[in-house]
Amino acid sequence: MFSVELRQIQYFVTVAEVLNFGRAAEQLGIGQPGVSQQIARLERELDVLLFDRSARAIRLTEAGQRFLPAARAVLASVESARAAAIGEARTLRLGTSTGLGERLETVVAELSSQDLHVDLVSTSTRARLDRVRSGQLDAAFVRGLDEAAGLEFVPVWEDDLLISLPATVAEGPEVELKDLRDLPLRITQRRTNPPLVDLVMSACAAAGFEPVLGPRSSSLQDTHAAIGAGSPSWTVIYESHARLLREGRVVFRRPRPRLALTTSLAVPAGTTVGGDLAVLLEACRKASDQFE
Repeated sequence: MFSVELRQIQYFVTVAEVLNFGRAAEQLGIGQPGVSQQIARLERELDVLLFDRSARAIRLTEAGQRFLPAARAVLASVESARAAAIGEARTLRLGTSTGLGERLETVVAELSSQDLHVDLVSTSTRARLDRVRSGQLDAAFVRGLDEAAGLEFVPVWEDDLLISLPATVAEGPEVELKDLRDLPLRITQRRTNPPLVDLVMSACAAAGFEPVLGPRSSSLQDTHAAIGAGSPSWTVIYESHARLLREGRVVFRRPRPRLALTTSLAVPAGTTVGGDLAVLLEACRKASDQFE
């Protein structure tokens, strides 16, 4: 007889989505040892290995790949049961990403004014899309995508990118991309954010150069610390995020030519635009207008 805890299933799904115990622990708000211990207990209870830990990067075993859809279905059922128990309370489960900044604040405030509680879930793009498909999320913000199996994408606004530079080398309110050819570019790996990396690399190629890639950091905060205090380098940041940050050793400049990605709401295929989704889209429209 199985004795599986709900938290073990949640931990498994989170690790499966990011394929890193440390990042999963950060998302769950607990220590990494706790995540590892609960996953190990789940594997002992099921009598299977869910993750292959033999390589430097972990990956799902065949058993783990088969178990993942069932685990997501369990979590979705629990969420539905909780919503039913609340009764009349309306909750919108919304996937988010980094860099939404003031726009996200406007969206949440507008939804709250419509007596709609918002449950925000921040995770990787792939995980957000999977959770929308499985019913764990009602919708999710994504950038630079317009198609995926089982989903529809509703464009809501354009996200402009700014250049982050050391204050010591920045001149004027704008910067030509070609003038950055001699500075290392600090940017995430393509597998983490293909639309962003492809946009920046293509723009550099159009400007006549291939950027030299500098060291990668684990967070934007660390990247900015390195840009501001180390050897001159640069990166990109969403304007909506930059508006929440204070300039100091790192400053933000508008690039020439313009760099932007379309942000869309991913919803299950066949979703009718009405009810809470219509309220969400109206909130997104107001957030977009506020930025004009």
